[in-house]
Amino acid sequence: MSTTTLTPQTELQPYKSLENDELVARIQAVRLQLGSQLLILGHHYQQNEVIGQSDFRGDSYLLSETAAENEECRSIVFCGVHFMAETADILANRPAKLAERAGQRVRVILPDMAAGCSMADMAAIEQIQDAWDQLGEIIDTNDITPVTYINSAASLKAFVGRHGGIVCTSSNARAALEWAFARTGRVMFFPDQHLGRNTALGIGITEEQMPVWDPYANDLGGHSEEMLQSSKVILWQGHCSVHQVFKAEHVAMFREKHPGIKILVHPECPREVFELADESGSTGKIIKVVEAAPAGSKWAIGTELHLVNRLKEEHPEQEIHFLSPVVCMCATMYRIDLAHLCWSLENLAAGTPVNTIEVDEETAKWSLVALERMLEVR
Repeated sequence: MSTTTLTPQTELQPYKSLENDELVARIQAVRLQLGSQLLILGHHYQQNEVIGQSDFRGDSYLLSETAAENEECRSIVFCGVHFMAETADILANRPAKLAERAGQRVRVILPDMAAGCSMADMAAIEQIQDAWDQLGEIIDTNDITPVTYINSAASLKAFVGRHGGIVCTSSNARAALEWAFARTGRVMFFPDQHLGRNTALGIGITEEQMPVWDPYANDLGGHSEEMLQSSKVILWQGHCSVHQVFKAEHVAMFREKHPGIKILVHPECPREVFELADESGSTGKIIKVVEAAPAGSKWAIGTELHLVNRLKEEHPEQEIHFLSPVVCMCATMYRIDLAHLCWSLENLAAGTPVNTIEVDEETAKWSLVALERMLEVR
């Protein structure tokens, strides 16, 4: 489990009344004071104002890995969500890195502790352990490889590490599943059912072989023993609240209104959207596809709104739309603003750090095992 250090939230309030120009100036003052020992990381889904203050922007794992490999960094302020900050702490403070710094830890700070992830919250470690125990009553769990999406709590990554499993990202999910099936006859995939389903369909697993485990069902995730015994991939009843909003009718609408438009979606989208798309892939791939497209290209993109709007601004030579008439952004990611960033930075500089994320040693050890397996199959 991770621990946190938090000063009373009331101390944040004075920052809320400041104009953005003043907040930026004060953020820059801390950057000058702390120099190269400070890294501010901005996930792609962040607001433009926050991205503008970041040293690096990217997806969650790339940002954590980049910061962990930086030899001068001693403080990471992660403008993302809770599980991302946990991963940064695990990687930056793994034994090899601590040895290089003579035991000195890199402090990881999350500017707003309420910045969580609805998907990650859909799978608690107690629920995963209960499901595993129930499966063990009807299936040999030695023949199940647990696979967790990186969008999950450190406790789930540690569970996977202890049980011979692997972490995956949206870009290497297929490789992770193939790695798992080379070892066992079944996979338990959590917390995002859509990424698991879309990936498994691509390697020949049928829908009928992928029961969805409902953690709130009375017994066996809502399935019969026979269904689970004939399964190949046991999915978890979880999803991303952003990518869940995209529908097949949205694809049809854009194709009708904009002849020649291409549909580009994240694999966290439901199957019916994923299969109708012209292109699909991780956040990083979505960005690369747009960057490589010729002027005049038309896209309807199914992923988080801030990222789509940023691509639209950065590529005016193309016609880019958000693949939904309903506005949907990552609300928890949106909680981090310049006020939270300035507040956390000034407390760090003053020696009164707030919102420190530190994963306990045992959880970090097993999480790292699962993460290192992920690197082997990238």
